[in-house]
Amino acid sequence: MCGRFAVTLPQDAMAELFAARPINDLPTVPNYNVCPTNDVHVVTSDGAERQLGSMRWGFIPHWYKTPADGPFLINARAETIAEKPAFRSAARDRRCLIPASGFYEWTKDEDGNRLPWYIHPAEGDALAFAGIYQSWDKGDAPMTTCAIVTTGANEPMSQIHHRMPVILAEKDWPLWLGEAGHGAATLMTAAPDHALEFYRVDTKVNSNRASGPGLIEPLDD
Repeated sequence: MCGRFAVTLPQDAMAELFAARPINDLPTVPNYNVCPTNDVHVVTSDGAERQLGSMRWGFIPHWYKTPADGPFLINARAETIAEKPAFRSAARDRRCLIPASGFYEWTKDEDGNRLPWYIHPAEGDALAFAGIYQSWDKGDAPMTTCAIVTTGANEPMSQIHHRMPVILAEKDWPLWLGEAGHGAATLMTAAPDHALEFYRVDTKVNSNRASGPGLIEPLDD
């Protein structure tokens, strides 16, 4: 799964990286502790132009009468995304990229304490998570919401968790965004074993109120 991540790339660098035009108020960066319900950066495409915008992380199906009307959908499993009523339409027609600098995952020690790890690209300073999105307008404040697509972990990541976000290589962005025809389902696989590196970080990131660059600093041995 993916339940927390970091974004440190400046807005203009993000727009340049994804060749996308900023279209609305963007979340503040850097943010070293992006949590569910936060607004996150997203890249979408209408086929002619890419846009860098903002959506709430936590997918709300169109039939929910309130945002709390059912399960909290921050992730969508690649194996079932095309079948689940909540996701299948978005998986077909509303796909996006969700930029990140890295993400967190947890293991437990013998006493059950949660030990956080920071996972980041082995090369470069940005990741592109595969995402899907949905506009929801049943409440007083309509919103567009998104979820991160996840898949089974690759071998190195399986040491920490059995799931991981689908991370798309730059060459695959056009296909995921619907700019290069059909076949996006083939992209929903684990990143190559060499694509990511990870290390332990301080347990202060266990709090969703924690902030600051210290959250991604390697834990001293």
